[in-house]
Amino acid sequence: MFKETYDVIVVGGGHAGSEAAAAAANMGSSTLLVTMSLQNIAQMSCNPAMGGIAKGQIVREIDALGGYSGIVSDRSAIQFKMLNKSKGPAMWSPRVQSDRMRFAEEWRNLLENTPNLDFYQEMVTGLVVAKNKVCGVKTTLGLTIKAKTVVLTNGTFLNGLIHIGDKNYGGGRAGEKSSTGLTEQLVSLGFDSGRMKTGTPPRVDGRSLDFSQMIEQPGDDNPEKFSYLDLTSTLTKQRSCHMTHTSTLVHDILRDGFDRSPMFNGSIKSVGPRYCPSIEDKINRFSEKERHQLFVEPEGWNTVEVYVNGFSTSLPEDIQFNALRSVKGFEKVKFFRPGYAIEYDYFAPTQLGYSLETKLIENLFFAGQINGTTGYEEAASQGLMAGINASLKVQNKPSFVLKRNQAYIGVLIDDLITKGTDEPYRMFTSRAEYRTLLRQDNADSRLTEMSNKIGLASDKRVSKMLEKYTKAHSLMTFLKKTSVSVSEINPVLEKKESAPVKQSGKIDKILSRPNIDFDDLRTIKTVDDYLSDNNLNKEVIDQAEIQIKYSGYILKEKNNADKLNRLENVKIPKDFNFQEIKSMSIEARQKLTDIRPVNISQASRISGVSPNDISVLLVYMGR
Repeated sequence: MFKETYDVIVVGGGHAGSEAAAAAANMGSSTLLVTMSLQNIAQMSCNPAMGGIAKGQIVREIDALGGYSGIVSDRSAIQFKMLNKSKGPAMWSPRVQSDRMRFAEEWRNLLENTPNLDFYQEMVTGLVVAKNKVCGVKTTLGLTIKAKTVVLTNGTFLNGLIHIGDKNYGGGRAGEKSSTGLTEQLVSLGFDSGRMKTGTPPRVDGRSLDFSQMIEQPGDDNPEKFSYLDLTSTLTKQRSCHMTHTSTLVHDILRDGFDRSPMFNGSIKSVGPRYCPSIEDKINRFSEKERHQLFVEPEGWNTVEVYVNGFSTSLPEDIQFNALRSVKGFEKVKFFRPGYAIEYDYFAPTQLGYSLETKLIENLFFAGQINGTTGYEEAASQGLMAGINASLKVQNKPSFVLKRNQAYIGVLIDDLITKGTDEPYRMFTSRAEYRTLLRQDNADSRLTEMSNKIGLASDKRVSKMLEKYTKAHSLMTFLKKTSVSVSEINPVLEKKESAPVKQSGKIDKILSRPNIDFDDLRTIKTVDDYLSDNNLNKEVIDQAEIQIKYSGYILKEKNNADKLNRLENVKIPKDFNFQEIKSMSIEARQKLTDIRPVNISQASRISGVSPNDISVLLVYMGR
């Protein structure tokens, strides 16, 4: 029925589990994906969208590493937008609106066509552990399946409890039961657990909405895509989203139900996501605001189901219904299902190492919401890294770790294991101190060769990446060496209200002006001829333009990153006794002992460890 012993068993088939299973299998490890419902693999249980601010960068990093999220997102997209285009390229963030059913179908197809990957539908209720090493899993049917490594990606299912008003019942998400047994065993093994909360809005019938009263939100005129590969084409047609607003009347109706809200009557005691609050939380916290935005998002190409983004709630269903009926365009709304909140178990991520392997139990990895994060993209990236490192562990190879200056994924994991989290963690560009280096456009140059060396990213990806940057470098060289005459460039500059030049000069100097972009240079004959002769695509042109415009900023951040790397090179022995350093603060000694940083750089980012404590530590280590 099963292999005698799998290299990797992945528990859970959400975004983290799917990426973990794909990565491990593609690296040659015999892999088993165990999930409670094979029909709901990679289910988009909340918003039918991928990407967004910082999250879009993560999806591009996953793709650059050889993961599947970018490919699936492109194939199931119904709308594409590049957010923050009015800002610098460090802030540009791709986002797609997805066809929910097609998204899950594409994931299922990709996984079923992945060699070395088996599937099994059942609930895992426990782990097989011997001498502080995981050896396999146990299921509800009493089966024991052996494994060299296990990756837990349980999402919101661990003792999940769904709340709608004063009603609650066990469940991992609407229509699916919760998972039991694992939390209790992990706690008995010494793990610290806690509870978190997340929520989702009502789903409604689009046929009952009056979109003429809303503001249309179309996709980009020239939509791009997530994947660096040519496996997917850009969208030739798109579906629009729409925007409307709540009102003081809507807020009054919602307030009338606050006494029946599990958020306010004590039924929910756990912490929800700060940056994606429920509608009742927004009204309570921002009482001075007369209205809040609601984004009306279609769930796919061929469905009338609509997601009401911004109206996440656990209020009683009658309150939800009456309040939405008072929103412009929703006067005749019909519900597919009400919104709900869900509480679930998580484990403090400070109990993990950089590879996402647990410190207490060898060969056991955690990824996704079990680590206290929220969001498909955050979960998928952790799953990818856990799957990679589980496979490397089986191969007796060093862990694959991304630094903060190498990837948003590196920032995410470093934040989790160094600082921990007491609320659902969400990625933002502001969390990355090197975001000029960590752009969405250059994820392939940052990560693809690294992934290829460990056996995940294909040779095809590497050659495609090298071709792109070779062409971009050639274009930059051409722009730096080629001059443009006054008569040819000044009409362009005058049109853009930019100061005219008095003598001919190199084209790159013109392009470096903040109000001039590459499209402005296409009227120059030498530029137009170069583009025609070399058949350059948008990605190549964008890369050259960004490198020219932002070279000073990029160089500055690289220098700062190099300084950080010096501290990362000062390793701390695994058995180092921090308690012996009496000149260090008691809090610092406790935090360092609990988290056990691997180098001075990580130690310096731990909350409660001061610069003085780091200086003492460096002196004690003879530096």
